[in-house]
Amino acid sequence: MSVDTALRPPRHLRSGRTVLDIVVPVLNEEGDLEPSVRRLHEHLSGQFPYPFRITIADNASTDATPRIATRLAAELPGVTAVRLAGKGRGRALRAAWSASDAQVLAYCDVDLSTDLAALLPLVAPLISGHSDLAIGTRLARGSRVVRGAKREFISRSYNLLLRGTLGTGFSDAQCGFKAIRADVAQRLLPLVEDTGWFFDTELLVLAERSGLRIHEVPVDWVDDPDSRVDVVATAVADLKGIARLGHALATGRLPLAELRGRLGRDALPTSVPGVPSGLPGQLVRFAAVGVASTLAYALLFLLLREPVGAYAANLLALVSTAIANTAANRRLTFGVRGSSGATTHQLQGLIVFGLGLALTSGALAALHTWLPAASHAAELLVLIVANALSTLLRFVAYRSWIFRPHTARPAEPARQETSA
Repeated sequence: MSVDTALRPPRHLRSGRTVLDIVVPVLNEEGDLEPSVRRLHEHLSGQFPYPFRITIADNASTDATPRIATRLAAELPGVTAVRLAGKGRGRALRAAWSASDAQVLAYCDVDLSTDLAALLPLVAPLISGHSDLAIGTRLARGSRVVRGAKREFISRSYNLLLRGTLGTGFSDAQCGFKAIRADVAQRLLPLVEDTGWFFDTELLVLAERSGLRIHEVPVDWVDDPDSRVDVVATAVADLKGIARLGHALATGRLPLAELRGRLGRDALPTSVPGVPSGLPGQLVRFAAVGVASTLAYALLFLLLREPVGAYAANLLALVSTAIANTAANRRLTFGVRGSSGATTHQLQGLIVFGLGLALTSGALAALHTWLPAASHAAELLVLIVANALSTLLRFVAYRSWIFRPHTARPAEPARQETSA
């Protein structure tokens, strides 16, 4: 198969309609604008198999940036230029994306710090409909990043802060390499208030809370040493944005339920054909987790028996496997997802663990009373039997107490008033 044939777009996308509109927001970038746009245009012309447009969105530049943008738009096919009176990356993206007729909307920073080889992997899941938004990430395992320790620390700290305050699941909020389906942008953009650097984060949080699928692409990224971003001012604005967005989410001011109903994906079936559901299914999954836990427990006990003694080895092996067991059964056996209630579930699991510890330690003590010279193999056999009994106790506690589904109380019928 030739390269041209491999890159040929599907029949329904050969009409000439713009598939990708990639926006390049700029503010006083007279030095970088022309080489970057020419490089981006060359890459898209040679490597991107769909009709595209490059939109230069000028944010009230005071240097030669608007003149260069106009000249590039006149010279290069598929390049347009717009000029805004106000500053702000978010403002530029909102204006350019709202006016676009493309199927997929994207943006990249003018310095092209991200390797353009990631562009097609970024937008392909959006073109196919598999995903709703896509982000380049510098923090994933497969990413390759060259930047100073200070910016690395700031970036990781910011994303950790987002996880702790807004419960985000995406890995990199601020990488200047993102894309969104146009129909999704049409719904989300009116709800995004920020016009600056927090625009990306706010858009992603709204998408995630609305049940949309965010595709992440590990990127190769080289820091621009000439970056003029005011780190302090940006950090302050981001903190204000987090506080504002957190308050809006907490007070229910945002129509997330409506968005989820319109844009969110359908729920997955609760059962899989051929796999038992209900109590039988829970028993099957619990047994699988239990076998894995018992094997891990036995291995840990044998490894720790000599250095710390039988009782301490039993304690350490039980604690380690109990925490892992609770987490695994929470997700796999009883289908509880998300972080809500996870700490409470672990505390309740540790209470059940205490009962299991008493059972196994009592069995070990009874063995040593009856057979003071019991071998390690005998100790292990007794502990495995006792651990099996404590496992049964754990299942009963999981199902009837810790992970018992809470059903809402039915509302009392309204009392009818009678006129005198």
